[in-house]
Amino acid sequence: MTDPTLVVVDAANVVGSVPDGWWRDRRAATERLRDALASTATTGVTVAPGPVEIVLVVEGRARGVESSTTVRVIASPGSGDDQIVEVVGKHPNRRRVVVTADRGLRERVQRLGAEVTGPSAVPRRVDRD
Repeated sequence: MTDPTLVVVDAANVVGSVPDGWWRDRRAATERLRDALASTATTGVTVAPGPVEIVLVVEGRARGVESSTTVRVIASPGSGDDQIVEVVGKHPNRRRVVVTADRGLRERVQRLGAEVTGPSAVPRRVDRD
């Protein structure tokens, strides 16, 4: 059995892609993103149907966001982009999809063989009943 597709989410870029007041509390905005991604482990993203493994890379004020049962959170000690490149590089034999709109990061991970999709590929909000 092959490993599921690894979906690496650039938290800062995805959170910042919608002007919803995220800048007032980056950590809370990142927690909302993590929670919205919960179902993505089963459903997948537009370019990679589920099940997938979700890794959310956080940096700066979002450090300290905890992993959930379906989303593994990695806190970057420095540049989030460098951490994403490192994660992608550690899994050369897996299908890897990076979620970001950052042009420089897109080029770096594509050189490692990863696919890239934009922030609209993942849910941004948690549906509340």
